[in-house]
Amino acid sequence: MRKQILAALMISIFTVACTKSTTKTEQVENPDGSVTTTTTTVTETPSQVVDTSKVNKAKEDVKTKVDEAGNKIDNAAQKAKDKIDETADRTKQDLNKAGQDIKTEANKVGKDAKDAARKGASKVEDAAKKIKEDLSK
Repeated sequence: MRKQILAALMISIFTVACTKSTTKTEQVENPDGSVTTTTTTVTETPSQVVDTSKVNKAKEDVKTKVDEAGNKIDNAAQKAKDKIDETADRTKQDLNKAGQDIKTEANKVGKDAKDAARKGASKVEDAAKKIKEDLSK
């Protein structure tokens, strides 16, 4: 779509630029010996608006340049997409590693909590036994 718009714009500018303006100056000697100068400006639009070979060449030039610009845009977009994909992959890997680290540390904390609970329960049982023995005496 961009290519067609640019091509149409270039052709219309080229067509408008094809008007031709000429200035003619004539000097006429009068019978009394004086000289009269007449200046006329003529603006012409050729009956055949544009030479088709020039239009075709201009059209091809525009098409070539638009294609080149389109290719540059496509290449830049592909590079940006590749960088985004690479960054997303790296981020995903970093998040997975962080998740694994959290899981490992959570397991350690869980084991430590179980050990502490087990020791606490053991102490409570020992204390309960002592209290029971003291009460039975």
